[in-house]
Amino acid sequence: MVTDMDTLKLQKIAVKALEDIKGRDIEVINTKKLTALFDRIIIASADSTRQVKALARNVHDKVKEAGGEVIGIEGEESGEWVLVDLGDIVVHVMQPNVRLHYDLESLWKIQPKRAAPGKVAPPEK
Repeated sequence: MVTDMDTLKLQKIAVKALEDIKGRDIEVINTKKLTALFDRIIIASADSTRQVKALARNVHDKVKEAGGEVIGIEGEESGEWVLVDLGDIVVHVMQPNVRLHYDLESLWKIQPKRAAPGKVAPPEK
């Protein structure tokens, strides 16, 4: 894994690449405490297969231009959901209906702990 600074720099490059081609509803989820596989997930929506592919390709190109490593891209054939593996960051570019169906945001966010019966749950931080 790279250092936090490297991860933050890579995150900024990826988010900017998505913003450059009008990626919508961009969300960054810190997964560092949830898995050892990667530190961040970035999710963005696009309105067409063409835009999904263009956003993923732009992330790929901008990371390469900055000297970063792209491990792989998956899903370009269909264009409904393209994953760009940057090692410590995984970028998901999805059409809105696919994003809604798979709901990665709920899957990767830490859910509040449930209180035992008769106890009050601690407030969320």
